[in-house]
Amino acid sequence: MNMAQAAAAVAEKWPVVAIRDLHKSFGKLEVLKGISFAASEGEVVSLIGSSGSGKSTMLRCINMLEVPDSGSVAIDGEEIKLHGAGPHRQIADEGQIRRIRSELGMVFQSFNLWAHLTILENVMEAPLIVQKRAHGEVREEALAMLAKVGISEKADAYPAQLSGGQQQRAAIARALCINPRVMLFDEPTSALDPELEVEVLRVIKVLADEGRTMILVTHDMEFARSVSDRVIFLHQGMIEEEGTPEQVFGATKSTRLKQFLNAASHE
Repeated sequence: MNMAQAAAAVAEKWPVVAIRDLHKSFGKLEVLKGISFAASEGEVVSLIGSSGSGKSTMLRCINMLEVPDSGSVAIDGEEIKLHGAGPHRQIADEGQIRRIRSELGMVFQSFNLWAHLTILENVMEAPLIVQKRAHGEVREEALAMLAKVGISEKADAYPAQLSGGQQQRAAIARALCINPRVMLFDEPTSALDPELEVEVLRVIKVLADEGRTMILVTHDMEFARSVSDRVIFLHQGMIEEEGTPEQVFGATKSTRLKQFLNAASHE
């Protein structure tokens, strides 16, 4: 192996996201009870589990929309600086977190589009305002991203003029336009009808096939099986089981996971 190949091998295994011993409580309710995991370059990790298991909270801790009570989060080897402890813990360096958030594309359950801006303006907003990039460059890239998600003809429309599936695809284009190191998806299809859900899942599958690093919370077990390199099952704020889709879905060891998958198959 030459030096270039060795460097590529190291980069492939480099944890783009590394979470260590995360704890998070809301009042007396302990939601995360010591979560640790990492996502490597180009890896797709799906988080599954019943409602209240801590999936969305863990995802939101990655970009500090929720500040963990203890534990650490590192992006590309850079640990996010926090001070204090417990419920009083806070972000220590606002400049750092703004920079790191600019490298994390997040797609929520609700589409969170600006109602007063066109779809193109929504997609261009963060690169222009946060990343201070040139208007012409951003516009060209935004149009390319809208084409990628299949709604280029909606560039001049407003969010209220789009279906739910189209709005969510616009939200994905917006996240992609910042050229993120990692894409985070928090139940991106939970607010959609099954027909519209298929549109959005198809776009996410394309992104996975491109080798993008992604962490996604999903209720769709078949999708998790087809798109993931690794699946993590959370139960009551802890990782109950994790492995490849074949291991998690085909050779389940955990009784709780078996019960969850059985219930999910009957929904």
